[in-house]
Amino acid sequence: MFQALPSTRFDLNFRIFGFDVRVHPLFWVIGLLLGYSAGSLERIAVWIIVLFVSILIHELGHTFMMRRFGVDSSIVLYHMGGLAIPRSARRSQLTWVENILISLAGPFAGFLFAGVTVGIVYAAGGLVFVSWLFGFIPIPTAFMPVGGSLGNSAVGIILWINTFWGLINLLPVFPLDGGRVSQQLFVRFDPWNGFRNALWLSVLTGAILAIVGYVVFDSLYMAFLFGILAAQSYQMIQGGVGPRF
Repeated sequence: MFQALPSTRFDLNFRIFGFDVRVHPLFWVIGLLLGYSAGSLERIAVWIIVLFVSILIHELGHTFMMRRFGVDSSIVLYHMGGLAIPRSARRSQLTWVENILISLAGPFAGFLFAGVTVGIVYAAGGLVFVSWLFGFIPIPTAFMPVGGSLGNSAVGIILWINTFWGLINLLPVFPLDGGRVSQQLFVRFDPWNGFRNALWLSVLTGAILAIVGYVVFDSLYMAFLFGILAAQSYQMIQGGVGPRF
């Protein structure tokens, strides 16, 4: 489910900053389904463009950090989001700290994108408001006096994807970035049982997020996604899967 899909003749292929990027057609299909409720065709188009740029920036964060540690990589955008795929065996030779930095580089690239967007909003004379979900999860919104409704929609989507979903991505659910970080830490300090314990944490966290997604956010997508991730982690435990680096 979280593996790169085979190439098709409908893929969009390009290079950016020296990295090969392949966009599978299902990326656009899922983006359209997720943004269908936005209303007009213009707003749906804004949603898809912002989604594409945000996920690309996230994956570039991973690939730039891999390059920093001597690992060549490429990017695939597909129905589950994006993947930064190493092209050399050197990835398996990296230290646990380097692997953690690679995992963190994606969401923090998104946080940087959100921060730049906030700066642009203020520079344009706008305002940014932050509400706190459960008292500790920031949900930023913004208003600009320029750019019209579509411009404000774009800003709102940028902040939502790159802050809220960036933070969700840091939770210890495998194979999200936070899940990969937790596995590195668990295995580092408990080589024998760390991987299994990290998967149990992934099961518990994924199940809680599935419930929260359905009950609090009324989101079938979030409930389905984290339900699947929790079930996948449980299957890995049952299958006796060993540590992966």
